[in-house]
Amino acid sequence: MKSAEIRQAFLSFFEDQGHTIVPTSSLVPGNDPTLLFTNAGMVPFKDVFLGRDPRSYVRATSAQRCVRAGGKHNDLDNVGYTARHHTFFEMLGNFSFGDYFKRDAIRFAWTFLTDTLGLPKEKLWVTVHISDDEAERIWKDEIGIDPERFSKLDEDNFWQMGDTGPCGPSSEIFFDHGPEVWGGPPGSPEEDGDRYIEIWNLVFMQFDRDAEGTLNPLPKPSIDTGMGLERVAAVMQGVHSNYEIDLFQNLLDAAAKATGHADTQSPSLRVIADHIRSCAFLIADGVLPSNEGRGYVLRRIIRRAIRHGHKLGATEPFFHKLVDALDAEMGDAYPELREARGQIARVLLKEEEQFARTLDHGMGLLNAALDELEGDVLPGETVFKLYDTYGFPYDLTADVCREREVTLDEAAFHRELEAQRERARAASQFGADYSASIELDGETTFTGYDRLEDQSSVTALVDTEGNELVALEAGQKGTVVLDRTPFYGESGGQVGDTGYLYVDGGRFQVTDTQKQSGHHLHQGIMVEGSLSVGAGVRGEVDASLRTATIRNHSATHLLHKALRMVLGDHVQQKGSLVNAERLRFDFSHFEPMTAEQLAEVERLVNEQILANAPTKIEQMSLDQAKAKGAAALFEAKYADNVRVLTIGADDFSIELCGGTHVARSGDIGCCHVVNEVGIASGVRRIEAITGENALAYFREQEARVQRLGERLKTKPEQVEARVESLVERNRSLEKELEQLKSKLASAAGSDMLSQVQDVNGVKLLATQLDGVSGKELRDVLDQLKNKLGSGVVILGVADQAAGKVSLVAGVTKDLTGRVKAGELVNHVASQVGGKGGGRPDMAQAGGSQPDALPGALSSVPAWLENTLS
Repeated sequence: MKSAEIRQAFLSFFEDQGHTIVPTSSLVPGNDPTLLFTNAGMVPFKDVFLGRDPRSYVRATSAQRCVRAGGKHNDLDNVGYTARHHTFFEMLGNFSFGDYFKRDAIRFAWTFLTDTLGLPKEKLWVTVHISDDEAERIWKDEIGIDPERFSKLDEDNFWQMGDTGPCGPSSEIFFDHGPEVWGGPPGSPEEDGDRYIEIWNLVFMQFDRDAEGTLNPLPKPSIDTGMGLERVAAVMQGVHSNYEIDLFQNLLDAAAKATGHADTQSPSLRVIADHIRSCAFLIADGVLPSNEGRGYVLRRIIRRAIRHGHKLGATEPFFHKLVDALDAEMGDAYPELREARGQIARVLLKEEEQFARTLDHGMGLLNAALDELEGDVLPGETVFKLYDTYGFPYDLTADVCREREVTLDEAAFHRELEAQRERARAASQFGADYSASIELDGETTFTGYDRLEDQSSVTALVDTEGNELVALEAGQKGTVVLDRTPFYGESGGQVGDTGYLYVDGGRFQVTDTQKQSGHHLHQGIMVEGSLSVGAGVRGEVDASLRTATIRNHSATHLLHKALRMVLGDHVQQKGSLVNAERLRFDFSHFEPMTAEQLAEVERLVNEQILANAPTKIEQMSLDQAKAKGAAALFEAKYADNVRVLTIGADDFSIELCGGTHVARSGDIGCCHVVNEVGIASGVRRIEAITGENALAYFREQEARVQRLGERLKTKPEQVEARVESLVERNRSLEKELEQLKSKLASAAGSDMLSQVQDVNGVKLLATQLDGVSGKELRDVLDQLKNKLGSGVVILGVADQAAGKVSLVAGVTKDLTGRVKAGELVNHVASQVGGKGGGRPDMAQAGGSQPDALPGALSSVPAWLENTLS
């Protein structure tokens, strides 16, 4: 049974049992700060288990793409060394959200395995948590599992996705490959063998673990199960290694061809075949190689694959060539992979080319260090030098050392790394307390799409510490929650509205509006009077700021589409900030945009503004939105019914967006890009302005040109030509000045010949010059050496204003065997607070003590005499 057939059989079985088939989610978890990657099938349903995200269904099934290569669940170091660990895998799962519980979950699993897949019952082994007597009774009394093939375990049968969040006891199902394979049943000393392989984990989700470790009961006990497709495929195809299944065979063949290594059993080929899956799908989901967070993990995986390719003899970029083979294997099941195929290959090729230089040099240095090593521990200082000076990744050093049976002095390495822990700190952000929030009932109805004023009632008041209040008094800061509001709460990059809430005899100034769990939180200060729970208020949004903000927000959508048209479909939004002043848009792209590209993007946006097409806002199902071609701006979780924004002529931009927007594209006025910069590896940022702010910018530019014209005594339209003329004149004057300085220095050099001393038959000139640059100092040195024919020269310049000393020393070729210019210059430099170096015949140095220069130069004759003796 092929892997694709198993995947479809699983989904069809649970669909027949009343489950809704839910498409796979992104590998980048939506709105979840606690996870680096989607590492289990339940991740997209985390809010559902917590009761914060109601769905139209209570049973679901999915084939979820997962990555375990960073954070708590990290299998990276095991990949290539075991038969079943992967960085990327597919998790088949069925879920119940307060519907069925242990009995049905167990029955479904047993029926699917034994009836649908036809696995022999005597080949299956079951475990439960030591405290779970209920699950034990179901397995033994109702399913009829052989008690001899049943275990009760502790930590192995309690599942939690992260340090916080949903969790509960579990029941695991193992397949027994038979006595010919070494290993023991779960819970035995030999359980790490390959005989008994876990294929399905049934998690009975009962608790929500908070940051203090307390297990709080979930609103409704639920079911989360996960069955690894690769492991089940190995069972169904009669092989003992996941790498022998159909999903991997073509990838291994492609890797062998790309690297020129014929043995498809090679562990290094297995690493490459595994890593192309995780890398390709991460890139397809918008992750790009970088030096922090998710991008850093991706870079580690890519570089690990490249290193194994080089180990097999690959000398040219090869990894990107596997994208086509992966598409052929998985593109039908995952169309997003096929659509991004070209972009994935480009990203991988660029990373390969960049890393090739680091790898070749670093491997040479590492092998040399290992060859010279006395003992079996590589010093942490050596590891750090490879990492810090040569950019050679720590994990690759660990890989090579493991193969050479050498251990690393990790403690010393981390001590050396103390000042460079940015990466660890970047990753640590994925550990926030998921349950930290203000607990409120109900929700706020947003009316601000159609109006900027509305009557409301106060449902809650909260102080700055998060404590609920009965009333707010004048001068007191706090948060006001209303039953309905025209104030937009910050989301989707658009900042929250400001304005006022009016109550009889009082006024609350709204300085920001946030969203949380269906509520709009109006934050601000009670300017006058008081406000109590239950009071009626009139909310009034600051209309001028809202209008300016929606111009920028609407322009952001046009800008996104224009960027994709000019740069390519690989452009994906990486974040945005939209306020009344300007818009900021971050997007995926590998290099700075050219002036021509920026001009074309700006032209396309303003073309749509001038078209003045009406903006369309529609509510439709998520499937309908996708069919319409709508793009989601963020890796967010959307409800079944979504808001679709169409802006521009001929449906120029179609995106999912809950923000507020202009009625017609012409209301934006105009759009001007003011800046484009890189903010991370593969991520660029554009800043732009619209409407009144753009007009103010143009007026200021015009006024600046007018002022320049007045200063240059020319008309504004002639300023550019006048500046060019002045620049050319300045170049000419600088050249003349340099020539004059050179002549003066040469003349000074001739005058200095009278200062030459004889030290044991060697001519010496040690003197100080004034007003000479570094380049001119070297020119004078060359002239003096030529005029002396044979001798030693050292010259110094003291810049009192800058607190600097410049030194240059020269020794003619016939004397370099007796006197070294580097030793001479360092002798003087050490006395003026500096150091230097260079060739035996010429050396330079700097210093920080100008006042000490005369004394330092006067010591040279004695130094030379001592050197010559």
